[in-house]
Amino acid sequence: MSFRKAQIAQIRLVSSHPEVYEPCDDSFALVDALLADRNNLLEHQPTLCMEVGCGSGYVITSLALMLGQEAPGVYYIATDSNPHAMRVTSETLEAHGVHAELINTDISSGLEKRLAGLVDVMVVNPPYVPTPEDEVGREGIASAWAGGENGRCVIDKILPIADNLLSDKGWLYIVTLTANKPSEICLQMREKGYAARIVVQRSTEEESLHVIKFWRDFDTQADAKEMVATNKTVPGRVMESLVSQFHLSSFWRSCGSHSS
Repeated sequence: MSFRKAQIAQIRLVSSHPEVYEPCDDSFALVDALLADRNNLLEHQPTLCMEVGCGSGYVITSLALMLGQEAPGVYYIATDSNPHAMRVTSETLEAHGVHAELINTDISSGLEKRLAGLVDVMVVNPPYVPTPEDEVGREGIASAWAGGENGRCVIDKILPIADNLLSDKGWLYIVTLTANKPSEICLQMREKGYAARIVVQRSTEEESLHVIKFWRDFDTQADAKEMVATNKTVPGRVMESLVSQFHLSSFWRSCGSHSS
């Protein structure tokens, strides 16, 4: 087994259910982003890592594996609104010999007070596919992709929750689609005092994905406070910087091409 393969969940050990989203391009992109940032994550020394919308458990299991014994004492939490995902994620974790606390809830409902300001790493592969609004939040597997208008319905709910749950040194990794207008998402988070960086950009036959990392930044916070105080819009150079990140080179990958 190669060093790389030892760091992430093996597809053959990932459990499944007809009503649970299986690992695909977006899942692989998110795990690849975490793997690319692994050295930074180890230096970050997180105490609490959380996945919102764990589905099959592929991502939270991969995160636990890649940090492993080099980051002892890390506590992992994973949530999902789909009860079938709880069983599937539990089986995936167990098959890989790692553990996470699993909570069947919508995003983080019921956990806001308990976890406020405590999450050092949050990972999210949200429902981002543009759909009619009435498809959002349905039971079963549809809840894994239905994102409403511009695919932003669930994303726009997650961002303020992440702001509340993240610690002062907290990092958020989130998957977005080009149709989600990721530059606008970066702008929203900038207004909350977060800097942003694209860790992975990837195009598939059906979509163009970005895994964006957000973190609290003192300079960004100062700029945000100044903009609020003076009622100014974001400077053009800032918008150019945000937009320019979304014109990076990308490459093709299909679900079946990712081996573990």
